[in-house]
Amino acid sequence: MSVLITPSTFSFLEQLSQNNNREWFEIHKKHFKEHETNFKHFCETLKNKMNEHDELEGAKVFRIYRDVRFSANKTPYKTHFAGAFMRVKPKLRGSYYLHITPGGSFIATGFWNPEKNDLFRIRKELEIDADEFRDIIRPESFKKVWGDLEGEEVKTAPKGFDKNHENIDLIRKKQYIFTREFTDNEVTSGTFLEEVNTSFKVIRPFFDYMTDVLTTNLNGESLL
Repeated sequence: MSVLITPSTFSFLEQLSQNNNREWFEIHKKHFKEHETNFKHFCETLKNKMNEHDELEGAKVFRIYRDVRFSANKTPYKTHFAGAFMRVKPKLRGSYYLHITPGGSFIATGFWNPEKNDLFRIRKELEIDADEFRDIIRPESFKKVWGDLEGEEVKTAPKGFDKNHENIDLIRKKQYIFTREFTDNEVTSGTFLEEVNTSFKVIRPFFDYMTDVLTTNLNGESLL
């Protein structure tokens, strides 16, 4: 079985976006299953490659069906394929994400929705000293792959933190994430899988730092 994302997958997703209804989907469900199976195989192959430089609990491919109960958008199907790759917890922290859609494919990594206590622990670490954090994300070799740190943030400062603190640009973050976009041609190239794997490998120093923070207290004592 191929480990390529093919142009036909993009064609199917484009058609789905134009015909996002149950009648059309049922008629083309066989084709959907073929593309889904190929994407699952791609994710499984990627997971195996990533396990050569990381420890993953597994890979999850998200369902195509949308939860429309609380959404104004009532279209029943997502128009993308997506997968998540989870590191072994609690000893390792962070996760990886792959998103495939016509004209908008990307990978992402980091901490999308940190649990309340984890977020507080990260902020306290950055309040004490953010030099190591900055040294990890500052190098051009890192930025060439992942660009700048992204994520939602509070307007001034979280409760209990000084809005004039020298590291407030990091402390005010509610998310600590990085994304990398890919063109359709890049996604369907023969090097895409290895490019994604290599990109995820580059994030490892950031994950090592955050894991150390989130598995110790402020005195550096292990919480595990």
